[in-house]
Amino acid sequence: MPDVRIPTPLRKLTDGQAVVSVEGGDLRSVVTNLDAAHPGLGDRILDDRGELRRFVNVFVRDEDVRFQSGLDTEVAESDTVSIVPAVAGGAGRVT
Repeated sequence: MPDVRIPTPLRKLTDGQAVVSVEGGDLRSVVTNLDAAHPGLGDRILDDRGELRRFVNVFVRDEDVRFQSGLDTEVAESDTVSIVPAVAGGAGRVT
């Protein structure tokens, strides 16, 4: 089963686990199975249309799925899926 790396802000939904394993042959089924095993995760990853949220980046084999086949990206049993929330902001220029 593929391993899914869970970012710190979402670990409350996985009982603190940083990595969980779920079945799935493509990213869509991995997310579906992830949400079934850990309710609420799917809502944090997908929007109301069932697409990846704008500020959530997902990587399969260390490559952004937006540059692959999106939710249809194939996932092998030995793959690692990484969920990475976007980071924005900053202090700006300090004088």
